Formats: sequence, structure tokens, C-alpha cells
Amino acid sequence: MIDMVSYVPRLPRPGETLVGDRFEIGFGGKGANQAVMARRLGATVRMIACVGTDSFGDQTVANLAAEGIDTRYVYRAEVHTGVAPIWVEPDGTNRIAVIPGANNELVADEVATAVTTQASQVVMGQLEIPQPVTLAAFRAARAGGSLTVLNPAPAADVSLDLLAVTDWIIPNETEFAALLWSVLHAEANAVTEDALHALAAHIAPKLLVTLGEAGAVMVAGVGPLARQPAPPSPVVDTTGAGDAFVGAFGYGLGRGLSPAEAMELAVRCASFTVGRPGTQSSFPSGEECARLLQEVA
Repeated sequence: MIDMVSYVPRLPRPGETLVGDRFEIGFGGKGANQAVMARRLGATVRMIACVGTDSFGDQTVANLAAEGIDTRYVYRAEVHTGVAPIWVEPDGTNRIAVIPGANNELVADEVATAVTTQASQVVMGQLEIPQPVTLAAFRAARAGGSLTVLNPAPAADVSLDLLAVTDWIIPNETEFAALLWSVLHAEANAVTEDALHALAAHIAPKLLVTLGEAGAVMVAGVGPLARQPAPPSPVVDTTGAGDAFVGAFGYGLGRGLSPAEAMELAVRCASFTVGRPGTQSSFPSGEECARLLQEVA
């Protein structure tokens, strides 16, 4: 996925042309972002994806390889590489539209084979590819003894079959509301304790919700919720912060951290990214990741 980021003083009104501040093209895609975050923390990462045969596809594969990510299962299709136009306002708020392109060309059987080729501690998936493909990947992962982590983004109804083979599900506040409606047909204007417990009681995966500047909250059985506040951080651009969180949490689980420790690491990584513009370009470097790990481990 290629991010096309416009920094604007505000969103234009219908029919209005607005002069923006600046424009950047960068590498993105939720899966790719999460893979990069996990790799920079020190994980061995294989990316399973599909890009187009266009120049964006070439650049995407080269970027993943430069990050040290195994790209042997990045397939190519005769369509355009996925793109994500992004608008960022002065307070760092972002709005994103995803045009999947080659993301929709992944084949379930090929992805399942790629998952089973080499054992993994953690397999992470998102909703930027068709759910039947992620379902096939998670079934193969479970059969091989891997933990499965689902980031249900962009927000959509998640199939019950996919939930059944998911160990951890990590929505943001918007995705939580969509999930609550999908599962319970209940509405929520906020991520309340009652809503968290109600959803957690009706789904198989463990539930961890990102809360932006408020950090994150985890449902820990029927007892008190586990919360992790975010450290103070100047906000420049929130794009990619959720992906940094998911990638770091998956890394933490694979390293053997407790869920609470993995959540703390994830919050620290996400908070770090909002102080810089861009998506992967805002993620902490390897040296910066080592310092963040020391603060947790």
C-alpha cells in the first residue's frame, strides 16, 4: 500500500478547493506497517501480500526488503498496487481512504501454504485483504501452533468464523463500535467498561482496544480492566500509530512478554510515532526501539 498524505489546515467543504500545506508519498498498508514495526523491534518477519506490477509495487517490495523483511510471499497481480489517500489536520487528526487494488487478488490457498511453510510464533492479519483469505491464513496458523492477532481495520463486520480462529483482536474506538454492532447489534458512543465486558463475553479472542491519547485497555477476564496510559507526547501526525501498536504488541507476545508488558510496549511505540510526520517514516529506528524495550523489559 502506498500512502499519499496531504497536510491541510482543515478539510475542504463540499465543492470547495482548499490550498494545503504540503504533500508526501510514503510506504504504508496496515500489514506492512505492522511488519515494519515488529521488524525494527527485532522480530524475524515474513510478509504475505499482493502488490501490482506497477512502479508502486516495485517500490513496496524494495522497501520491505530494505527493512529486512522476507518478501518471498509478496505476490504480484496485473492491477494497481493498493493506495491510501490521507488527509492530516494541524492537530494530527487523520482521515484515510483505502483503495485496495492488488490487495483483493490474494488467493486463500496460496496464503495458507505460505503460512505453513515455516513455523511462526505469531501471525497477524487485518481487513485490507478479503476476510476468507485471512481466515485461511489463521486456520493454517492455528494448526501450526501460532498465535493469531487480528486488527479489524478498516472497520467492517467480522465473520464469526474468523473470530473463532483469532486469539487476540485489537480494534481502535471506531472499529470497536463496528465490532460491537456486528456481534451484539448494540451501539456504543464510547468504549465503556460494560461494553467491553459485554463484547468480550461473546467472542473467542481476547480483546484489546486502542484509545488514542488515552492509551489502551484490555479485558482481563471478569475482573477489573487492565489499562495502559499513554506517556505525554506532542502530536504531529497520528497516521500509523495504531499499526505501530499492533506490530509492537505482536512482537511482545512472540518475545514472551506478558500481555500487560506487550501492551505497555505497544503504547510506548505508538506514542513515539505521533510526534513525527508520516507513517513508517515516523516509526522508531532500531536504536530507538532498543531504548523503548529497556523501558518495559
